[in-house]
Amino acid sequence: MLKLRMIVFFSIILGIHALVNFYIYKRAAQGIEAVPHMLFWLRVIIILLFVSYPLGRFLEKVWYSPIAHFFHWTGAFWFAGMLYFVIAIFSLDLIRWGNHLFDFLPMKWMENYSKTKLITTYATTVLVVLVVIIGHINAWTPKITRKTIDINKDGGEFKSLKIVAASDIHLGTIIGPRKTGKLVNTINSLKPDIILFAGDIVDEDIKPVIEQNLGKNLLNLKAPLGVYGITGNHEYIGGAEKAVKYLEEHGIDILRDTSILVKNSFYISGREDRDKTNFTGIKRKTPGKLTSELDPTKPIIMLDHQPYHLDLVENAGVDLQLSGHTHHGQLWPFNYITEKIFEVSSGYKKKGNSHFYVSNGFGTWGPPVRLGNRPEIIEFTLNFK
Repeated sequence: MLKLRMIVFFSIILGIHALVNFYIYKRAAQGIEAVPHMLFWLRVIIILLFVSYPLGRFLEKVWYSPIAHFFHWTGAFWFAGMLYFVIAIFSLDLIRWGNHLFDFLPMKWMENYSKTKLITTYATTVLVVLVVIIGHINAWTPKITRKTIDINKDGGEFKSLKIVAASDIHLGTIIGPRKTGKLVNTINSLKPDIILFAGDIVDEDIKPVIEQNLGKNLLNLKAPLGVYGITGNHEYIGGAEKAVKYLEEHGIDILRDTSILVKNSFYISGREDRDKTNFTGIKRKTPGKLTSELDPTKPIIMLDHQPYHLDLVENAGVDLQLSGHTHHGQLWPFNYITEKIFEVSSGYKKKGNSHFYVSNGFGTWGPPVRLGNRPEIIEFTLNFK
């Protein structure tokens, strides 16, 4: 049943992918009608871009090589290019349709319409390329977000606690050795007491992680109270057991509907990702079930990858929950969608005595591009009372 759902899902995605590429091709072909000899190259380029991502992902499974990398990276960038070409082309279509009704464009533009379309096509292409480049630079320059939170509980032997956290790293072909090294070095430079990862540490397939030996960098993480993480939906998409085994072998303790009492002072609770049920048929524990086993007088810090049902977390007596998953849309204007879906799409919120933080994430999924938000590493200072 799960396999059938995945086939249907990916069929729909590929269908949309094909339609979007066809739309871009048709409008680009109309735009370059003044130079018909370029039509052949346009077709070659569009076909190459269309097949790149699925071909790259397939090749990585059977033949991990620079060629597979080339197609994966090309297709990943093209996802961002597709989005902004569609936005640009549709905006131009609105102007064109408006001109048919109100005739507001300068007459000299319309006298040589083929030339106008060609110039517009060139200008649109340059604009989209610049937008994607800027978004890529933005995606490669994470910020450090600092947040101080007062917890109205006794912290045992700790009056304050420094947590450095990240989510949605998406280790794999795109987030490779260089970016992983940057993550580790930045976290260590903040001198955390404890390090937390809120899911999607691995970008689906574990093979690129193993092939690039990304775990070598993870072993360099330093925190006296340990390094903890949870599963996200991408761990389950790629095979949670393999991903968890690899991460635990490389220094990250994965909490799977379990809690750990640190220095008899505070709890770290980690929930399984909500997609566990879809992939295994087994339900995860509710927040209330997870915290019912804990001493409520001690601070409880919970990791839950997807920030749904915050009321249940508040009612369960959780003091701080860290989540990710949303990427805050990753690419503008998708942030408007995530803001409608999630009570918190990005940043901090307090409900009752519970504090919530939803991270934009450190890495990227699909295109290595971010617009409208910054990737981040979060430094929490918890003050206990």
